[in-house]
Amino acid sequence: MTPGLPSRRRILEIASFGFGRIALAGLTPPNDLRARKGHFPAQAKAVIQLVQNGGPSQMDLFDPKIELTRRNGKAHPDGVEIHQPGNENKLFASPFEFRKYGQCGMDVSEALPHVSTIVDDLCFIRSMYTEHNNHLEGLNMLLTCKIFPGRPVTGAWIAYALGTENQNLPAYVVLRDPEGYTIGGKQLWANGYLPALFQGVEFSTRGAPVHHLNPERPLPPGAQRESLDFLAKLNAAHLRDHPGESELDARIQNFELAARMQLAAADVLDLSKETDATRKLYGLDNPLTQSYGMRCLMARRLVEAGVRFVQVTTSPGQPWDHHAKIKQTMPKIAGETDQGSTALVKDLKGRGLLDSTVVMWTGEFGRLPTTQAGDGRDHNRHAFTIWLAGGGFKKGFIYGETDDFGYKSVVNRVGVADLIATLLNQIGLDHKRVVYPHAGRMETPSDVTVSGAKVVADVLSHPPEAS
Repeated sequence: MTPGLPSRRRILEIASFGFGRIALAGLTPPNDLRARKGHFPAQAKAVIQLVQNGGPSQMDLFDPKIELTRRNGKAHPDGVEIHQPGNENKLFASPFEFRKYGQCGMDVSEALPHVSTIVDDLCFIRSMYTEHNNHLEGLNMLLTCKIFPGRPVTGAWIAYALGTENQNLPAYVVLRDPEGYTIGGKQLWANGYLPALFQGVEFSTRGAPVHHLNPERPLPPGAQRESLDFLAKLNAAHLRDHPGESELDARIQNFELAARMQLAAADVLDLSKETDATRKLYGLDNPLTQSYGMRCLMARRLVEAGVRFVQVTTSPGQPWDHHAKIKQTMPKIAGETDQGSTALVKDLKGRGLLDSTVVMWTGEFGRLPTTQAGDGRDHNRHAFTIWLAGGGFKKGFIYGETDDFGYKSVVNRVGVADLIATLLNQIGLDHKRVVYPHAGRMETPSDVTVSGAKVVADVLSHPPEAS
């Protein structure tokens, strides 16, 4: 853009009697939150993503290894990829006991006593792998299929593709700990090069649910509506002079959404309407579990109200990052999150919502089978475990395997891009056909031209529509 010269869009408008504008209009991607149909009938209508920052240890939670226990203290025969100082090439048996649970006989660690009660509703993928050992790069990969920032996260892609069923609420809502941000901050719900309208909207579990939603001082009846109407006229005039400005367009639409949300958000997030039994189910009566449990309960209420994608994060920092004293430190974050995550699945199921909602529990990578600082574990990009519930994923099912020590995924390996392709399939989207023009090419959520992503059909209850 050169000052004083018309934009490319304006040139298209005036050239060839306006035919350029007609062609451009046919290619313009959606920039609103109206509900849109997917590419095929969907198994699920909404997604709740439980992001477990820090890298939960697969061999201490979901993937017990007999050989690791048997050879505790001995050298790993091939060595492992070292990320940080303090590592020894010495195998470290899990200090946590495992038992089999449910009719499916799923192995779960003593660190997660609540999750052990819902294994018959869970689909475990034990063979996940990723591309980077750093937290931020790993989280970027998990959410965008690239280790570097700049791409839209999955929630933004889904909001862009499907909009929202409730025009009084955002399509994509983020529920973070009010005490602070996890590593990555707002980057974890960024729209990237998609229009700004599709980024995650933060809701709070403390105080007003939506920041800056209501005026600080009460206004006379009708005054706010008049102010919004006048502001809309000014913004529309400015937008006509500066077409294609995503941030301005999003701001205009967000003003209108905020006006509608003043009633809807407060009503949806009014937890006083929940029964004592429900509040106890989520652990709201316990200071340790209250904060995360409240976010999980809010997530249920939001998808119940028609929100398309809800992202729940843990306590600030990277609380699953256990480089030392894993036996003493991991039970804290496990204790904070275990009950709320479990309650969410139970509550959705009890209300008939689990079949139409995907719940996804995942960290950015796993941990090494060798010891760091004597009693901790370093980062491991070669293997980690996630679980999914609802939305057409198989129940009481384990997919994939790691090696004898849990170091590398070796059977039915699943990359992050495959996971995203599979998730999109369950909400009616072909990951290859969700596209947006950027930097001279058509981008996709799974970065399919680079990743070669595919839908993992074997974890689904019904044959996939796309692959």
